[in-house]
Amino acid sequence: MDPQGTLSTFLKTRRDRLDPSAFGFSGRRRTPGLRREEVAQRANISTTWYTWLEQGRGGPPSPRVLDSLSKALMLTEAEREHLYLVGIGRLPKPQTNPTSGITPRLQRFLDALSLMPAFIATSQWDIIAWNDAARAALTNYPALEEDDRNILRRMFLDPDTRAAQRDWDGVARYLVATFRAAIARAGEDGRAAELISELLEKSPEFSTMWAESDVQSTGDGVKRMQHPKVGAISFEFSSFAVDGRPDLRLITYTPAGTDDLRKMKALIETLK
Repeated sequence: MDPQGTLSTFLKTRRDRLDPSAFGFSGRRRTPGLRREEVAQRANISTTWYTWLEQGRGGPPSPRVLDSLSKALMLTEAEREHLYLVGIGRLPKPQTNPTSGITPRLQRFLDALSLMPAFIATSQWDIIAWNDAARAALTNYPALEEDDRNILRRMFLDPDTRAAQRDWDGVARYLVATFRAAIARAGEDGRAAELISELLEKSPEFSTMWAESDVQSTGDGVKRMQHPKVGAISFEFSSFAVDGRPDLRLITYTPAGTDDLRKMKALIETLK
Protein backbone atom coordinates (compact mmCIF):
# COMPACT_ATOMS: atom_id res chain seq x y z
CA MET A 1 0.00 0.00 0.00
CA ASP A 2 1.24 3.46 -0.86
CA PRO A 3 2.49 5.15 2.36
CA GLN A 4 1.06 8.52 1.33
CA GLY A 5 -2.31 6.90 0.72
CA THR A 6 -2.15 5.30 4.15
CA LEU A 7 -1.36 8.67 5.76
CA SER A 8 -4.23 10.27 3.86
CA THR A 9 -6.72 7.68 5.04
CA PHE A 10 -5.52 7.79 8.63
CA LEU A 11 -5.74 11.57 8.86
CA LYS A 12 -9.22 11.64 7.39
CA THR A 13 -10.60 8.89 9.64
CA ARG A 14 -9.14 10.56 12.76
CA ARG A 15 -10.61 13.92 11.67
CA ASP A 16 -14.05 12.43 11.00
CA ARG A 17 -14.41 10.99 14.48
CA LEU A 18 -13.99 14.29 16.37
CA ASP A 19 -16.98 16.27 17.63
CA PRO A 20 -16.71 19.89 16.41
CA SER A 21 -18.72 21.24 19.34
CA ALA A 22 -16.12 19.89 21.77
CA PHE A 23 -13.61 22.33 20.28
CA GLY A 24 -15.92 25.33 19.99
CA PHE A 25 -16.67 24.92 16.27
CA SER A 26 -20.27 25.39 15.13
CA GLY A 27 -22.33 25.61 11.96
CA ARG A 28 -24.22 23.17 9.78
CA ARG A 29 -22.20 20.26 8.38
CA ARG A 30 -22.80 17.75 5.64
CA THR A 31 -20.23 15.30 7.00
CA PRO A 32 -19.19 14.27 10.53
CA GLY A 33 -16.07 15.47 12.30
CA LEU A 34 -13.87 18.52 11.94
CA ARG A 35 -13.30 20.36 8.68
CA ARG A 36 -9.82 20.42 7.19
CA GLU A 37 -9.37 24.10 8.00
CA GLU A 38 -10.33 23.40 11.63
CA VAL A 39 -7.68 20.70 11.98
CA ALA A 40 -5.16 23.03 10.36
CA GLN A 41 -6.11 25.79 12.79
CA ARG A 42 -5.72 23.50 15.79
CA ALA A 43 -2.36 22.22 14.48
CA ASN A 44 -1.13 25.74 13.63
CA ILE A 45 -0.38 24.82 10.02
CA SER A 46 -1.83 26.15 6.77
CA THR A 47 -5.05 24.70 5.43
CA THR A 48 -3.36 24.18 2.07
CA TRP A 49 -0.58 22.10 3.61
CA TYR A 50 -3.03 19.99 5.61
CA THR A 51 -5.19 19.47 2.53
CA TRP A 52 -2.16 18.30 0.57
CA LEU A 53 -1.34 15.79 3.33
CA GLU A 54 -4.86 14.33 3.14
CA GLN A 55 -4.53 14.18 -0.64
CA GLY A 56 -1.11 12.48 -0.54
CA ARG A 57 0.70 15.49 -1.99
CA GLY A 58 3.60 17.65 -0.90
CA GLY A 59 6.06 15.05 0.40
CA PRO A 60 6.54 13.72 3.93
CA PRO A 61 5.71 16.00 6.87
CA SER A 62 8.26 16.96 9.50
CA PRO A 63 8.20 15.48 13.04
CA ARG A 64 7.06 18.90 14.31
CA VAL A 65 4.04 18.82 11.99
CA LEU A 66 3.24 15.24 12.99
CA ASP A 67 3.35 16.15 16.68
CA SER A 68 1.10 19.15 16.03
CA LEU A 69 -1.36 16.96 14.15
CA SER A 70 -1.24 14.36 16.89
CA LYS A 71 -2.34 16.95 19.44
CA ALA A 72 -4.89 18.52 17.10
CA LEU A 73 -6.52 15.16 16.37
CA MET A 74 -6.36 14.02 20.02
CA LEU A 75 -4.41 10.88 19.15
CA THR A 76 -3.48 8.21 21.68
CA GLU A 77 0.19 7.24 22.02
CA ALA A 78 -0.43 4.17 19.84
CA GLU A 79 -2.10 6.33 17.19
CA ARG A 80 0.76 8.84 17.37
CA GLU A 81 3.25 6.05 16.71
CA HIS A 82 1.14 4.89 13.75
CA LEU A 83 0.99 8.45 12.40
CA TYR A 84 4.79 8.60 12.44
CA LEU A 85 5.14 5.19 10.78
CA VAL A 86 2.80 6.00 7.91
CA GLY A 87 4.02 9.59 7.70
CA ILE A 88 7.81 9.24 7.74
CA GLY A 89 8.47 5.53 8.24
CA ARG A 90 9.85 5.59 11.78
CA LEU A 91 8.69 5.78 15.37
CA PRO A 92 8.57 9.12 17.20
CA LYS A 93 10.71 10.02 20.13
CA PRO A 94 8.84 9.04 23.30
CA GLN A 95 6.73 11.73 24.90
CA THR A 96 7.28 10.33 28.38
CA ASN A 97 10.42 11.33 30.26
CA PRO A 98 12.33 8.08 30.94
CA THR A 99 13.47 9.36 34.32
CA SER A 100 9.84 9.62 35.42
CA GLY A 101 9.95 5.93 36.38
CA ILE A 102 7.47 3.16 35.81
CA THR A 103 3.96 2.33 36.92
CA PRO A 104 3.36 0.66 40.30
CA ARG A 105 1.88 -2.32 38.43
CA LEU A 106 5.11 -2.87 36.50
CA GLN A 107 7.15 -2.59 39.71
CA ARG A 108 4.92 -5.23 41.33
CA PHE A 109 5.60 -7.47 38.33
CA LEU A 110 9.34 -7.04 38.82
CA ASP A 111 9.05 -7.77 42.53
CA ALA A 112 7.08 -10.97 41.83
CA LEU A 113 10.11 -12.41 40.00
CA SER A 114 11.69 -13.43 43.27
CA LEU A 115 14.48 -15.66 41.89
CA MET A 116 14.85 -13.97 38.52
CA PRO A 117 16.91 -10.77 38.37
CA ALA A 118 15.05 -8.20 36.26
CA PHE A 119 15.26 -4.50 35.52
CA ILE A 120 13.84 -1.80 33.26
CA ALA A 121 16.33 0.01 31.02
CA THR A 122 16.10 3.02 28.73
CA SER A 123 17.51 3.07 25.20
CA GLN A 124 20.67 4.62 26.70
CA TRP A 125 21.01 1.67 29.12
CA ASP A 126 20.01 3.75 32.16
CA ILE A 127 18.46 1.47 34.78
CA ILE A 128 15.31 3.07 36.19
CA ALA A 129 13.69 0.12 38.02
CA TRP A 130 14.80 -3.28 39.35
CA ASN A 131 13.85 -6.07 41.73
CA ASP A 132 15.62 -7.51 44.79
CA ALA A 133 17.04 -10.39 42.75
CA ALA A 134 18.78 -7.90 40.44
CA ARG A 135 20.10 -6.01 43.43
CA ALA A 136 21.54 -9.22 44.87
CA ALA A 137 22.96 -10.77 41.71
CA LEU A 138 23.82 -7.88 39.38
CA THR A 139 24.33 -4.48 41.00
CA ASN A 140 23.21 -2.82 44.21
CA TYR A 141 21.33 -0.12 42.31
CA PRO A 142 19.81 1.64 45.35
CA ALA A 143 23.32 2.35 46.66
CA LEU A 144 24.23 4.22 43.48
CA GLU A 145 23.53 7.78 42.42
CA GLU A 146 21.05 8.02 39.55
CA ASP A 147 23.74 8.95 37.01
CA ASP A 148 25.81 5.92 38.03
CA ARG A 149 23.01 3.48 37.14
CA ASN A 150 24.04 3.40 33.50
CA ILE A 151 25.21 -0.03 32.37
CA LEU A 152 27.39 1.30 29.54
CA ARG A 153 29.23 3.68 31.82
CA ARG A 154 29.72 1.02 34.48
CA MET A 155 30.87 -1.60 31.98
CA PHE A 156 33.60 0.64 30.54
CA LEU A 157 34.56 2.80 33.53
CA ASP A 158 33.93 0.76 36.70
CA PRO A 159 36.63 -1.85 37.53
CA ASP A 160 34.33 -3.95 39.75
CA THR A 161 31.68 -4.26 37.03
CA ARG A 162 34.34 -5.24 34.54
CA ALA A 163 35.83 -7.84 36.87
CA ALA A 164 32.44 -9.50 37.36
CA GLN A 165 32.14 -10.36 33.65
CA ARG A 166 33.50 -13.73 32.54
CA ASP A 167 33.38 -12.45 28.93
CA TRP A 168 33.85 -8.70 29.27
CA ASP A 169 34.64 -8.12 25.60
CA GLY A 170 31.52 -9.94 24.42
CA VAL A 171 29.27 -8.15 26.89
CA ALA A 172 30.78 -4.75 26.08
CA ARG A 173 30.35 -5.24 22.34
CA TYR A 174 26.74 -6.35 22.86
CA LEU A 175 25.97 -3.20 24.89
CA VAL A 176 27.56 -0.88 22.35
CA ALA A 177 25.80 -2.53 19.39
CA THR A 178 22.36 -2.51 21.04
CA PHE A 179 22.89 1.09 22.19
CA ARG A 180 23.68 2.20 18.64
CA ALA A 181 20.61 0.40 17.26
CA ALA A 182 18.34 1.84 19.95
CA ILE A 183 19.33 5.46 19.48
CA ALA A 184 19.09 5.07 15.70
CA ARG A 185 15.44 4.04 16.14
CA ALA A 186 14.58 6.70 18.69
CA GLY A 187 16.84 9.47 17.43
CA GLU A 188 19.93 10.60 19.32
CA ASP A 189 19.00 13.00 22.13
CA GLY A 190 21.07 15.10 24.48
CA ARG A 191 21.44 12.31 27.01
CA ALA A 192 22.78 9.87 24.41
CA ALA A 193 25.15 12.46 22.94
CA GLU A 194 26.50 13.28 26.39
CA LEU A 195 27.08 9.60 27.18
CA ILE A 196 28.84 8.95 23.86
CA SER A 197 31.09 11.98 24.33
CA GLU A 198 32.06 10.92 27.86
CA LEU A 199 32.87 7.34 26.89
CA LEU A 200 34.82 8.37 23.79
CA GLU A 201 36.94 10.62 26.01
CA LYS A 202 37.48 8.18 28.89
CA SER A 203 37.55 4.72 27.29
CA PRO A 204 39.80 3.82 24.33
CA GLU A 205 38.01 0.44 24.16
CA PHE A 206 34.64 2.14 23.75
CA SER A 207 36.14 4.37 21.06
CA THR A 208 37.33 1.32 19.14
CA MET A 209 34.00 -0.52 19.41
CA TRP A 210 31.98 2.60 18.57
CA ALA A 211 34.05 3.17 15.42
CA GLU A 212 33.17 -0.35 14.21
CA SER A 213 29.50 0.75 13.85
CA ASP A 214 28.05 -2.65 14.78
CA VAL A 215 24.30 -2.84 15.49
CA GLN A 216 22.32 -5.58 17.23
CA SER A 217 18.85 -6.10 18.68
CA THR A 218 18.59 -6.63 22.42
CA GLY A 219 17.24 -10.15 21.89
CA ASP A 220 18.31 -12.92 24.25
CA GLY A 221 21.45 -14.82 25.21
CA VAL A 222 23.54 -16.10 28.11
CA LYS A 223 25.27 -13.95 30.73
CA ARG A 224 28.14 -15.52 32.70
CA MET A 225 29.32 -13.73 35.83
CA GLN A 226 31.87 -14.13 38.57
CA HIS A 227 29.99 -13.04 41.67
CA PRO A 228 32.06 -12.14 44.77
CA LYS A 229 29.74 -14.12 47.07
CA VAL A 230 28.83 -17.27 45.09
CA GLY A 231 31.49 -17.47 42.40
CA ALA A 232 30.63 -18.41 38.82
CA ILE A 233 26.94 -18.06 37.98
CA SER A 234 25.16 -18.08 34.63
CA PHE A 235 21.83 -16.66 33.46
CA GLU A 236 19.74 -16.86 30.31
CA PHE A 237 18.58 -13.32 29.58
CA SER A 238 15.60 -12.14 27.54
CA SER A 239 14.42 -8.70 26.48
CA PHE A 240 10.80 -7.52 26.22
CA ALA A 241 9.15 -4.32 25.02
CA VAL A 242 7.21 -2.29 27.58
CA ASP A 243 3.78 -1.59 26.11
CA GLY A 244 3.11 2.11 25.72
CA ARG A 245 6.74 3.01 26.50
CA PRO A 246 8.84 2.61 23.34
CA ASP A 247 11.75 4.17 25.23
CA LEU A 248 11.93 1.29 27.71
CA ARG A 249 12.60 -2.44 27.74
CA LEU A 250 12.37 -5.16 30.36
CA ILE A 251 15.41 -7.45 30.78
CA THR A 252 15.05 -10.70 32.74
CA TYR A 253 17.75 -13.14 33.84
CA THR A 254 16.76 -16.77 34.44
CA PRO A 255 19.26 -18.99 36.31
CA ALA A 256 20.69 -21.20 33.58
CA GLY A 257 20.96 -24.46 35.54
CA THR A 258 20.24 -26.18 38.84
CA ASP A 259 23.49 -25.04 40.40
CA ASP A 260 22.85 -21.46 39.23
CA LEU A 261 19.39 -21.56 40.81
CA ARG A 262 20.91 -22.76 44.10
CA LYS A 263 23.37 -19.87 44.02
CA MET A 264 20.58 -17.42 43.22
CA LYS A 265 18.65 -18.63 46.27
CA ALA A 266 21.77 -18.10 48.38
CA LEU A 267 22.13 -14.56 47.10
CA ILE A 268 18.51 -13.76 47.97
CA GLU A 269 19.17 -15.02 51.50
CA THR A 270 21.93 -12.43 51.89
CA LEU A 271 19.31 -9.68 51.57
CA LYS A 272 17.36 -10.87 54.62
